[in-house]
Amino acid sequence: MLLNMADLLAVANKNYFAVPAFNISDYSMLNGIFEASEEKNAPLIIAIHPDELKFIGVEMVKAIIEKAYKTKLPVCIHLDHGADFNQVIIAIQNGFTSVMIDGSALPFEENIAICKKVVEAAHAVNVSVEGELGTIGSTDAQAEQGMNKIIYTNPADAVKFVRETGIDSLAIAIGTSHGLYPKGMKPELKLDLLKEIKSIISIPLVLHGGSNNRDDEIREAVNLGINKINISSDIKAAYFMKMREVLNDLSLREPNVIQPSCIAAMKEVAYQKIDLFLATGKASLY
Repeated sequence: MLLNMADLLAVANKNYFAVPAFNISDYSMLNGIFEASEEKNAPLIIAIHPDELKFIGVEMVKAIIEKAYKTKLPVCIHLDHGADFNQVIIAIQNGFTSVMIDGSALPFEENIAICKKVVEAAHAVNVSVEGELGTIGSTDAQAEQGMNKIIYTNPADAVKFVRETGIDSLAIAIGTSHGLYPKGMKPELKLDLLKEIKSIISIPLVLHGGSNNRDDEIREAVNLGINKINISSDIKAAYFMKMREVLNDLSLREPNVIQPSCIAAMKEVAYQKIDLFLATGKASLY
């Protein structure tokens, strides 16, 4: 069942769990994530970054839509970190049911203006919108866009931002970074800040940079009201680490021989995230 993210996260917000947003960048990963979510009976967000969309091609979105209609799970197809209005419109035209416009690096009023513009276009065709306030860090060049310095979300600004933009969900900065954390780096989430924002913001809250964080902090963030958590690096690392191992056998050449064990390794990570986010079995609530 294909939903926009506003409808998908409304249930999560009411029942205090988080829906995983898995970034996929090839068809085998897509199949594996659908399988893991179906086995866990968990709602699913397929997230695609503009760089990933450029790589896989917009034609693949049609296949994702077809899979979403065939499954009993609630599924949202989400543009992750749309950088400008044009990227958002391309996503909407190609069937995405949710879009993110990331104006977090812009001055506050400019961030409001671009989010409001996207909301007006997206809501006209029942597509939901995620905005971001504050900045997420970035740990390496392969990770999604981030800033060298994390700027934490200001609660008072968040109230004005949500009110004036009309967004459906808000990505907040409480201490995470995109990518896998290097050895010795131990991020700590500002859970008191999350609690304060949750007490004054009614729309669902989103945590970016969900890979590689401490499980106890992520679980507590879910308990405190995070409703969507983005996972990209963790599943890709598992997939390709296993592929490197498999390809030590130089006789292998067929994808249907090489990729199944890679998919299985990725699914193990997906299972753990679904459980951690308290999303297991929650598809039955829709």
